[in-house]
Amino acid sequence: MIYIETSRLHLRDWEETDLEPFRRLNRDVKVMKYFPKTLSAEETNKFYQSIVSEFNECGFGLYAVEEKENKEFMGFIGFHRAIFEADFTPCIEIGWRLKKEAWGKGYATEGAGACLHYGFNELGFRDVYSFTAEINKPSINVMKKIGLSFINNFDHPKVEKNSPLNKHVLYYINQ
Repeated sequence: MIYIETSRLHLRDWEETDLEPFRRLNRDVKVMKYFPKTLSAEETNKFYQSIVSEFNECGFGLYAVEEKENKEFMGFIGFHRAIFEADFTPCIEIGWRLKKEAWGKGYATEGAGACLHYGFNELGFRDVYSFTAEINKPSINVMKKIGLSFINNFDHPKVEKNSPLNKHVLYYINQ
């Protein structure tokens, strides 16, 4: 099922054929630069199962993204229930991860902006958060472009204290 359509993208349900390109995406060192590590095939399989479970439980999640023109899997854009311990959780997070060949073309901004519209107007969200490592300037730029506002900085409780990825920024938007 296609949940969201933009001029260039379909944000849709996941298909079994997405699993292998998803594994490649998660083991790509450049794609995973702002995450603690790349993911093994087994870790990606578990992540995939958690995405499917969240869709079943909530009716939303991280949508598989494909280019409309060639139907090629590009990654994901969508929503996730963030439940780790922080002063802003539990919350709905918007996030994205796209293959490096898709970078610099505005796909993350296009898809995430459409997701926000869908979340507020179809899913009834009242507010949405996004967060990333302070050094992840590309994702911070997307957050700004889709209208989120900076709230504060925080130490991510699931990232090692001495990691350059521990310091995070928190962005927010409400309807």
